[in-house]
Formats: sequence, C-alpha cells, structure tokens
Amino acid sequence: MSVLAMKFGGTSVGSSEAIGQLCQIVTAQQQEWSNIVVVVSAMSKVTDMLLSGAHAAARGDRASAKATAEALRSRHQSALHALAGQSDDAHTVNAQIMALIDEFELLTQSVSVLGEASPRAIDAISSLGERMSVRLVAAALRATGIAAEAIDASDVVLTTAEFGNGAPIYPQTREQIRSRILPLFSQGVIPVVTGFIGATASGAVTTLGRGGSDYSGAIFGEALDADMVDIYTDVDGVMTTDPRLVQSAQVLDRLSYAEMSELAYFGAKVLHPKTIRPVIERGIPIRIRNTFNPSHTGTLVTRQSESTPRAIRAVTVIRNMNLITVEGRGMIGVQGVAARTFGAVAQAGANVLMISQASSEQSICFVIPNDHARQVVDALESALKHEIERGDIDQIKSRDEVVIVTAVGVGIHERPGVAAGVFSALAQAGINILVIAQGSSECSISMVVAANDGDNAVRALHALALG
Repeated sequence: MSVLAMKFGGTSVGSSEAIGQLCQIVTAQQQEWSNIVVVVSAMSKVTDMLLSGAHAAARGDRASAKATAEALRSRHQSALHALAGQSDDAHTVNAQIMALIDEFELLTQSVSVLGEASPRAIDAISSLGERMSVRLVAAALRATGIAAEAIDASDVVLTTAEFGNGAPIYPQTREQIRSRILPLFSQGVIPVVTGFIGATASGAVTTLGRGGSDYSGAIFGEALDADMVDIYTDVDGVMTTDPRLVQSAQVLDRLSYAEMSELAYFGAKVLHPKTIRPVIERGIPIRIRNTFNPSHTGTLVTRQSESTPRAIRAVTVIRNMNLITVEGRGMIGVQGVAARTFGAVAQAGANVLMISQASSEQSICFVIPNDHARQVVDALESALKHEIERGDIDQIKSRDEVVIVTAVGVGIHERPGVAAGVFSALAQAGINILVIAQGSSECSISMVVAANDGDNAVRALHALALG
C-alpha cells in the first residue's frame, strides 16, 4: 500500500483558482499513489482575520468582530460557488461553513462579555479557519469527480492542554488517525484534514502553534506510514538564501533532516521547525514543492544530504532579535546562576534562540525576540536581585537591533577551515561579530551581528557558500 501525505499551505488554498490548482495536483498524484491524505491550512490571511476579530471583541469592539464574520462569509461563499457551483453538495457545505462562522460570532460575543481572550478561547477561534477550509477543499475535489471527505483533526490528534502550542500525545494519536483514515483509504476516499489543530482528552480544541499545518502533515504521514510527505507552498523549494537579498540564490535539490531542522529553526520560513520530528524515526522523506509550479521537483529532505563540494549549503537570517547579557566577576564558580537566569527567562515566556557563555564564567549572553526584552530584563533583575545587590552581578544589558545569521551544511563539521572562512568573509565585509555559537548538531554556525550588518553578512556568507 503506497501512501502519500500532501500538505497545502494558506496561499495554496487562498483562492478558488489556487484550490483549483490543488485539485489538479491531487488528480495527477492519483496516477502514482494508491492512497492520498490531504492536509490543508486555512485560506491565506483567514487566521489573522479570526485573531483580529477575537482581540477586537476583547476590547469591546463588537462591530469589528461582526465585520470580520461578514468578510469570512463573503470570501468562503464566493470560493465555494466558483468551485462547486449550485449543486446540492455545495448547499450542504455552505451551511456547514456558515455554521462555523456563526460559532465564531458566538465565541467573540463571549470574549466581549468577559473582556479577555483566554488561550483556550483563542485556540477555539483560530481553529475555525482550517475547519472551514477542509470543507471547501473537499467539496472542490468532489466537484471534479474525486471522492473526498473533510476530517477535523481535533477528532484524532490528541494533544497536551498547552493552548497555543499543543504537543501530540503518542501512541494514542497514531492509533486514532489510523482507525479513522485507513477505512477511508479502503473505500477509495481521500481524507481532507485540518492542519494546525488537535484536542485535549476532554475535547477542548488546541493548536500546534502558528505554521503548525506543516507539522500536522508530518504527523499524519508518520501515523499512516506514508512513503512520502509533500509540503506544497508558494516557492519552488528550499533556497540557498532569501532571493530578495541575493538574486543568485538557488533551489537546493536535497537536504538532510539535520540541515532542514537547522534552516527551519534559524529562519527559513518554508517549513515549520517541528515538521521534521515525526518523520525522522521512520525515515519518511519530505518534499517541498510549489503549488503554482508543480512540474518543479522541489527540495527532497531525507536522512542523508546530497554529496556536494560545498561545506555550507544555505544561509539564513532571523531579524528583530535582542541580545541579553548577564555579567559580573562574582559569577565565577557560583552554582545555580545559569539555572536561575534561564528560569527567569522561561517565566517571562520568552523563547531563547541562541546561548553563549564566556569560559571564565563571568558572563552569559543569549538571544531572544525583541518584543520580550523588557519582560525578560525585569524578570532577571527580580530573580537575581540579591546577586546584583552584593555586586556579584555587575549588570544586565539589553541590546536591540541585532540579527542572527546562520550558515548551515553537514560539511561544516567534516572539513577543516570552514569556520575560519566564515569569519574571514565577514571580516572582509567589515562586519563585526557580537556572539558566535556552533550548534550541537554540528551542521551550523550562528553569529549575532548588528541589524544594519545583517543583509551584508548574508551576502558575504552566500558568496562563500557558492564560491
């Protein structure tokens, strides 16, 4: 039994024309694969609309929430009419989608009364985009003669109760997916599944984090022992760097799981960072493809990278970062300082992307998103109050307007002189490196530089990579 898991992102279902292209791709893939599961995101910008409506309601602005509901009705009805016409099936699906928008209005009314949008309410609201999208896409497939059924992943993906960042619970999730999807395969039906969402054991809807539909595609691929997971987006594949910065950027034919994980973590937005996790154990390949250029073979992600003379395969940049430094001569040999430092960061709800500690133990520095800097500094000053008062810690510094530039490639740890080449290239470009870290995966080198040096740093390292 051959199984293909296909995930289509928001731009791939963003209009009736895009969904029509999706249907053509699925039709073509049916010639090669005996079983296909399709995972879809919400229509492009719909999740943002839902969240904007929820936050407006929390502020007491019911008019904006109402306007959002009307815009959603118009957009989905228009797409459904273009794809499925006035058939009985279209009328049934339209009623289902309108009921989901009614649910959005009820939820925003509750949020307005409470004056706040709790994480649980936000997940319930933001999940509606995918729940509408699967019904629209399934109807479009049926209109082309393909048997398809919309499936809410909240019925089969069991997660922790971490609203906004639910984690799938195994083996229950795998068992529930198989019991729901395999009978459809035996009937020749293509399941069209909501990405991005799951549910707790009590049935409360959760989400897997923004961009989590990629993750969902991999979860379903793993559970169904898929032979391939195709991630369809609006680019031809993973590129050597952002083509808006470097016109000579190229599509990479093949990457290893480790390389793709590093690229995704350090800013390559083509794939959600968690997507690799479910497929690694079973060695399921992932292919990243372009919905709007389906003849392009895209980028294949497998255990092994392709053999290449280049140590560095790609260069990424993460912007809007803040460099926090905790320093003091009294920190030397003091136990627990690092633990309390990062405990305070966690309490502030910040994600640490990179860490570096001086060998003398006189300083610890780390990089977080800019919008969490004030909360983190306040939390650190509170947690380390006594050390600051005693003079063990001299200062806690916050430097905004920095970026993380990362060079990625499995050849980095295999070949001597790569790091020297990286630092030399940046020096020749007149760029000062603030912090350096080499990932434990040994296939990346990350550097923090001033934001106004970020683009030039990317160009210098990309020239080195392709040189």
